Amino acid sequence: MSHTYRLIFDCPDQVGIVTRVGDLITQNGGWISQANHHSEADNNWFFSRIEVKADSLPFELETLQEKFAPLANELNMNLRIVDSAAPKRVVLMVSKGTHCLADLLDRWKSKELFFDIACVISNHNDMRGLCEFYGLKYHHVVIDKDNKQPGFDEVEHIVDDCNAETIVLARYMQIIPPALCLKYKYQVINIHHSFLPSFIGARPYHQAHRRGVKLIGATCHYVTEQLDEGPIIEQDVVRVSHSAAVEDLVRLGKDVEKTVLARGLRAHLEDRVLVHGNSTVVFN
Repeated sequence: MSHTYRLIFDCPDQVGIVTRVGDLITQNGGWISQANHHSEADNNWFFSRIEVKADSLPFELETLQEKFAPLANELNMNLRIVDSAAPKRVVLMVSKGTHCLADLLDRWKSKELFFDIACVISNHNDMRGLCEFYGLKYHHVVIDKDNKQPGFDEVEHIVDDCNAETIVLARYMQIIPPALCLKYKYQVINIHHSFLPSFIGARPYHQAHRRGVKLIGATCHYVTEQLDEGPIIEQDVVRVSHSAAVEDLVRLGKDVEKTVLARGLRAHLEDRVLVHGNSTVVFN
């Protein structure tokens, strides 16, 4: 992976945004290796993601941020400039289902996905052996169904202590408290085993089977205070027939879940997701 600086921003749309941003980069010797733009006419809003070869600039990231500050202020930009060489620190959370966690661990170990795993947190001990095989720290944090807050206080302490930037719920079957969602706004990623907004909540495959659906799917989304209603990052579906039992839906759904979670996490890790309201722009 080539070393780049990523400029990710959104702002009110107007004539000349791309030109002014491009001029600022090229006037400092910057080589733009990738650029994505999107304009929404309904709300007159502009979105962009630009990658600049780091070695084409005569200065470091901090100076680039300083040079962009006046333009960002003038155009009312929500701007982030990210170093692609700095892996995001991620906490993985899981309950008992292995398929999503095992898939992410394999993609991490093979360097298919570029990130650091700070630790794994689970409300069960079932995944300890798998995680220790990969040499990862494993925290078993019990969530008492009659008093969940102490458990989530411990989860928050662990996440803070390891300086994590992102939390991935790889089939973690507990509802994250609103305070934690707000603290890590648009940094908590969930895989929901349903094609949202249909069949929210528990046992979606059973709900789908009762409705006789012909498509089942999975949704990767950011977690917010509203259950299963956060901005959607990635989705996919697989076709099923009337003869499929619930067990068939679960089996087929697992394949979709792990693929969708991996694609959604990749988009997040590569800073390709821009949230606006409760929707997203996801650049390829």
